[in-house]
Amino acid sequence: MTEYLAATGAPVYAVELDAALARKLQHLTRQYSNLTVVPGDILQADIKKIANGKRVRIYGNLPYYITSPILHQLFTFADLIDEMHIVIQTEVAERLAASPTSKAYGYLSVATQLYARPELVFEIPREAFSPPPEVGSALVSLRFPGERARLGELDEAKFLDFVKSCFAQKRKTLVNNLRSLASPDRVRKVLEELGLRPDARAEQLNLPLFEALQSQLEI
Repeated sequence: MTEYLAATGAPVYAVELDAALARKLQHLTRQYSNLTVVPGDILQADIKKIANGKRVRIYGNLPYYITSPILHQLFTFADLIDEMHIVIQTEVAERLAASPTSKAYGYLSVATQLYARPELVFEIPREAFSPPPEVGSALVSLRFPGERARLGELDEAKFLDFVKSCFAQKRKTLVNNLRSLASPDRVRKVLEELGLRPDARAEQLNLPLFEALQSQLEI
């Protein structure tokens, strides 16, 4: 993938933690002067420094066991990113792109859609990898910005903490999940004002409704 991207002639920065793989990538720099290898952990990479004033596109096969932390790290640089195209576990891909009321919709769906517009492009057969993984894989495209651009002033960290509380126990109602943040009567009143049932669950709310609920509860 790195070689394919480098062959386009665009500046390519390859972040690689594995020393052996980084050395292999370094050999490609002899053929492609536009390729720069950045040894290190993507969870600690300073995308702003790498971008050096330019907007970026991100491509990668993400380690499946740390997909969520990587996404949260990259989302901190959302203002610099135009697109991301990543290969991840199919189950996680479905969660990123899920809509309210669907089984896969949850906190990660909301967090992703706050920053980007995700699309599950296609699934990748296991035999495409060597060795074949035990789980399915899929290519996901994320185009920026997401819903954040429509929500106006927003404390993102505070908002995501609120959403996480709403999904604390997915089978429970918002009244129960928010009990530590607001009285049940207060939550029921605000839900009614928003046109929602008193037994509404987090999986039924889109991002504007989460924002409205947080704002009216003053949490």
